[in-house]
Amino acid sequence: MPTTEQELREQICEIGRLMYTNTYIDGASGNISARLGPDRVLATPSGLAKGFMKPEQLIVVNMAGQRVDRPNPANADLRPTSELVMHLECYKQRPDVNGVVHAHPPTAVAMTVAGYDFQQCIIPEAVMILGLVPTTPYATPASPEDRDVISDLIREHDAIMLSHHGSLTVAATVWDAYMRLETLEHTAKILFMAEQMGGARVIPPHQVEKLVEARRKLGLERPGDVERIRAACGIVPRGQMAAASHDGDLEAQVRSVVREVLQELTR
Repeated sequence: MPTTEQELREQICEIGRLMYTNTYIDGASGNISARLGPDRVLATPSGLAKGFMKPEQLIVVNMAGQRVDRPNPANADLRPTSELVMHLECYKQRPDVNGVVHAHPPTAVAMTVAGYDFQQCIIPEAVMILGLVPTTPYATPASPEDRDVISDLIREHDAIMLSHHGSLTVAATVWDAYMRLETLEHTAKILFMAEQMGGARVIPPHQVEKLVEARRKLGLERPGDVERIRAACGIVPRGQMAAASHDGDLEAQVRSVVREVLQELTR
């Protein structure tokens, strides 16, 4: 883990190279930032190819997005990216977040274009590491709309898909934010292949409960996680199941399903 600003600058450049090498970005797209202090953020500037950055090219901004560093020959003409508003919103909403990565992972983005819902329990590692990944409504890239669509979601999620545009991942370190990007795109590739093979099958609800518990033990649980995952993955809390069984609702539902199946078989 970096212990100095220089080491953090070097790590951000390494992350930029990995993002470019793994095709999570192209050209000058994407951006990376890390918190330096209560009101200082180290960020990649606008218009710079992230796969070829040098540590001295990074800039320091305040929580209003204004440069507060002393320009050097390598970054004197560089300016903050217009997408910095997303990063700053994450830091304002989440004191636990010290690193933010915005990328354009092609498979994950393509699936948002196709309308795929990532909030399903299909890949165990994704459920544990990312939880459920929401997709925002479409927002114009490089505009304040990006900040507005992630504002409520970032409070309860560490990974978000921006419809038709890209991804946003956050973590306690900028390295972990990048690792969540890797998990997100790797998951999207598997889901895409599964859909080509006839459709992805969800994890049985009782197994999902184990993943929820593992996520909690890893310290990755976010507010509302349990309720969201249970609702999305068809898990009935034990208390509700017992109550339903007591008042006959569960039995009635089972009988109804059986009747429908028998009617279908006898047609």
